[in-house]
Amino acid sequence: MSSISEAVTRGVRVRVEAHFDPDRSHAQRNLFFFLYSVEIANQGRETVQLLSRHWLITDGTGRVQEVRGAGVVGKQPRLEAGQTFRYTSGCPLSTPMGSMRGSYQMVTDGGTHFDAEIASFDLIQPHAIH
Repeated sequence: MSSISEAVTRGVRVRVEAHFDPDRSHAQRNLFFFLYSVEIANQGRETVQLLSRHWLITDGTGRVQEVRGAGVVGKQPRLEAGQTFRYTSGCPLSTPMGSMRGSYQMVTDGGTHFDAEIASFDLIQPHAIH
């Protein structure tokens, strides 16, 4: 079972697909691990660079964790028109379900800063919802 979200901001399309990772999860210890694969596509005309990320991670009890940091997976990709960058990362939760949403802080070659939206997507352990 996977969850997919997609949003477009100023020609930057962010598509995320998330799924439960049973190999890294331990329900007895309240550890539920999810993997999410992100595709960032520059569908606009100007070159953009991803500078930083901002995530809001909500667990099944409604507790929100905020995560900020430079780049993604140690990189600050620069995307010319038509280019795409893909990466996979993970998120541990203490509940079998939750959600994530956020934004990437971007800058154009012309110096214009903007936030590219990451639409909300669900993190759900299979069979957690009956």
